[in-house]
Amino acid sequence: LGNAAAAMAGMARHYAGFEARFGGKPCVGATMFGVTTPCVTVAREFLEDHGYEVLVFHAPGVGGMSMEALMRSGHITGVLDVTTAELADELAGGVLAAGPDRLEVAGALGLPQVVTLGGLDIVNFGPSDTVPERHRERHLYRHNPAVTLMRTTRAECAELGRRIAAKLNRAAGPLTVFIPRRGLSSIGTVGGVFHDPS
Repeated sequence: LGNAAAAMAGMARHYAGFEARFGGKPCVGATMFGVTTPCVTVAREFLEDHGYEVLVFHAPGVGGMSMEALMRSGHITGVLDVTTAELADELAGGVLAAGPDRLEVAGALGLPQVVTLGGLDIVNFGPSDTVPERHRERHLYRHNPAVTLMRTTRAECAELGRRIAAKLNRAAGPLTVFIPRRGLSSIGTVGGVFHDPS
């Protein structure tokens, strides 16, 4: 405990500052899941080629919360919110929700945002035996032994649209929203297990 306290005191006394790690480049936060990785990779490379530092956050609840905490502290000055999937978990009771305020911080701070609906076709649960009884008859996909995915319904998608619109309509800064027309994730495209044009 003494060593841990000394380490924390040393870091606090000699804090070099977050910005110094990036050579003063403007820092953009981006959200990603495996099902949105190709989109985030292309966007990240583009931004880096244009002088930005991009911090990519895996979006299992804590990722979105961490990114938004860095916005509040002034370290992230722009947002590429490709993976808003945490909102689907919040709505449908999944295990990777980021709380009811997710997608509100950048707008409240007036930060520029590019937002898309990546992963909103997915609600996350643990192993298949942990899926709540009320969802057992839903369209489920066993991603791996530790992760079971549930397809959002048309009604859930409509409600997510209303919630996202309400949050983004309050944004004080520049905002662009992209709506994918061929699926909300790589498993929601034609031939994917969650493909559902409706």
